[in-house]
Amino acid sequence: MLRHSNVVINGDSTISLPENCSLAVRHAVDMIVRDHEKVFGKVPNLISSNKEAADIVVRYASNYEECPERPEAYGFRFIENAEKPSFHIVGFDDLGIIYGLLHYSHQYLGVDPFWFWAELPIIQRSEIHIPAIVFNSPEKKVKYRGWFVNDEVCLIGWKNEYPPTKEIWYPVFETLLRCGGNMVIPGTDLPKDGIHAELAAEMGLWVTHHHAEPLGAEMFLRAFPGKKPSYKQNPALFESLWQDAIKKQKDEKIVWVLSFRGQGDAPFWHYDPEFDTPEKRGAMISKVVQRQYEMISQSVDNPVYSMALYGEISELYKAGHVKVPEGIIKIWADNGYGKMVTRRQGNENYRIPSLPATNDAGEHGLYYHITFHDLQASNHLTMFPSPPELIKEELEKAFDAGAVSYLLLNSGNIRMHLYPLDIVSELWNNGTINIEEHLQSYSKRLYTTKHKEIAELYKSYFEQTIPYGPHPDDKAGDEFYHHPARKIIGHWLQGKTDTPMEKLYWATGEIPFTDQVKWFMEKCEQGLAGWEEYLKQCRQISLLLPEEDKQRFDDQLLQQAELHAFGCKGFISLCKAYISFTKNEFPLAFVHASESINSYRECKQALRRAEHGKWENFYRADWLTNIDSTIYSLEALRKFLRMQGDSPDFFLWYKEYLMPETEKYIYLENTHRNPLSDDELGKRLAEKILQ
Repeated sequence: MLRHSNVVINGDSTISLPENCSLAVRHAVDMIVRDHEKVFGKVPNLISSNKEAADIVVRYASNYEECPERPEAYGFRFIENAEKPSFHIVGFDDLGIIYGLLHYSHQYLGVDPFWFWAELPIIQRSEIHIPAIVFNSPEKKVKYRGWFVNDEVCLIGWKNEYPPTKEIWYPVFETLLRCGGNMVIPGTDLPKDGIHAELAAEMGLWVTHHHAEPLGAEMFLRAFPGKKPSYKQNPALFESLWQDAIKKQKDEKIVWVLSFRGQGDAPFWHYDPEFDTPEKRGAMISKVVQRQYEMISQSVDNPVYSMALYGEISELYKAGHVKVPEGIIKIWADNGYGKMVTRRQGNENYRIPSLPATNDAGEHGLYYHITFHDLQASNHLTMFPSPPELIKEELEKAFDAGAVSYLLLNSGNIRMHLYPLDIVSELWNNGTINIEEHLQSYSKRLYTTKHKEIAELYKSYFEQTIPYGPHPDDKAGDEFYHHPARKIIGHWLQGKTDTPMEKLYWATGEIPFTDQVKWFMEKCEQGLAGWEEYLKQCRQISLLLPEEDKQRFDDQLLQQAELHAFGCKGFISLCKAYISFTKNEFPLAFVHASESINSYRECKQALRRAEHGKWENFYRADWLTNIDSTIYSLEALRKFLRMQGDSPDFFLWYKEYLMPETEKYIYLENTHRNPLSDDELGKRLAEKILQ
C-alpha cells in the first residue's frame, strides 16, 4: 500500500524511458520534454535504466493487470520506491504509451491539445501533484479515427518551402494525437518526396489515402502525360502505379483505400465516355477494386482494407451496381455540409442517404467534413456553418448504424476550425457529446475571462449563417460570397446576360439571369443585418478582453464575423451594380461596384490582421475562397462600367457630378484633364450620388 497519496513532479524530476524506445514514442517524449521545460523552466532528466530512481516511468505493460489488454490502451500506476512513489505510464503498445504521455501532459501539465493553433499560454509552476489513483484508459468509440488535411493551401503557402516541411507538419500531427486521433491523410496530391507521409508514420499514425488517389498512388495523368486515363485501354499503366505504391508502403501502418475515380477527383467516365450506363460504370469500379484488393493481398501481411463510397460510387453501390470484396471497411461520406447524404454534383443534388443499410454486413466507417471546398457555398476560411447539433446528430446516427470502424474528418487548414474539430474528437473518443457542456468547457479552455459571453457568441454564430436552400444543412460558408459573385461578373462581362447562368442553378433554379442576381442579393440582404449585429457584439466583447485573450478571440471568432459581414456587403453591392447597369444608370453602377470592392478589401484586411507573429503569411495562399480573385474581377468590372459613360477621356463624370458649377463652363482642358483614379472617383461619387 502506498504511503503517499500524491506523486510530486517538478523541474528536477527524472523520467525513465523504455529500452530500445521506438521513434514514435521518442517523438511523444520530445513533446513531454518541451512541455516540462515550459511548465517548470527546466528540461527533465531522461534515463533508460534505474527505474527505481525515476519519478516518472514510461514503459510497456508486462501483464494485463497494468493496463487494458487491447491496442492503444494505457494505464497509470504508482509504485513506492525508496520512500518516494513513482508515477508509471504503462502502454499496451506504442500508441498506448503516446496517448498516456499526452494525457499526462493535458491533465497534469495543463497543455491543451490546441495550444499551438490557439496560441494558448502554458502556465508555469514550481511543482504539480498527481493523485496516486489507478487509472485505465477507456476504449475509443471509433477504431481508426483521424484527419484528412485537405485543401491545405494555407499550410502550403505559410512558409516558402514546398512541399511543406516538418515545421508545418509536426504541429498538425501532434495536435491530432492530442485529440485522440490515430490516422491521417497528410495533405492532398503533394509531391511524393515530401516529408508528410514519412513523418506521420514516424509519429505513430496510420496513414490512409484520398479517395481520388487509391492506394496512395501517383495520379495517372501526372505519371503518364498524354496517355488516356482509361483502365480499359491502359490497365498495365494503372497497375504499375498501384504496384509502386504498394512496394513503398507495404511495411508501414496503412489503411489501404481502394477506389476508382477519375483524374482530379471526378467520375472516371468523364475521361471514358463509353461507360454510359450505371451497370457499365459499376462493373468497371468493381473490377478495378477487386484487382487492387488482389495486388495488396499478394504483397502485404494482414492488410487493413477500406473502400471509399464517395459521390457517384455511393449511388452506384446503393443501386446494387458495385460489388465490394469481403473484409473491406466501407466508408460512407457526408455531402460536404455535414449531412449523411450524397453530395451535390454541380446542379444535381439527389441527397441519397449515405449510411449502411441494416442488412449490409461487414465493417463500416465515415468520411466527414467540417470544412469543404466546392466552388459554391462551402466553408473554407470560416467555421462549419450549421449548428454543432447537426454534427452530433449525424455522427451519433452513423455510429448507431454501425459505422464505427473508421472516421476520417476533413480538417482543412486546422487553425480556423478548432471548435468543430474538438467536437468531433469528443465524438470519436466517447461516442457522444453534450453540446452545451462541451461549449462551456471549450470557452474556459481558450479564454481566461468572459466565458459565458464568448460561449453565447459561438452559439449565435451558427444562427447567423445564411440559409440558401430548403434543407437544414443548406447554410452558407465563406465561399458563397465569392464563387457565385465571380461567376456573375464573368457572365455579365462576357455579354451573356440574356441567358441564365447554368452554373448557378444549384442555388437559384432555372430563372432569368437578372432574377438569379436578385436571388443572391435577397439572400445576402436577409443575412446582412444579423451579421452586422453579430460583428458589433464581437467587437464589443473584444474590447473587454485582456490582450492575450483579445488576440485569440479576434483570430478565432471576430475575423470570421468580418469575413461573413463584409462578404455579404460586397455581394449585395455587386448585385446592386448589375441592377443599376440594367437601367443604364452607369455612374451609380460604378459607385456600387466601388462599394463592393471596398467591402471585399475589408475581408482581405481581416486576413492580414490575423497574420501576426508566427502566423505571418498564413493566409497568403488563399487560393480556394480566393478573395484576391473576387477583387480582381470587380476591378475589371468597374473599369468596364467606367467605359460606359466616362470614356474616352474619363473626365465626364467628374465634370457632371463633382466639378463646381462655377468651373464647368469656363475651365481650360490643359489644366483639368488629370482623371481621378477609379478608387478616388468611386469614393467621391458615392459621397455625391448615394446621398
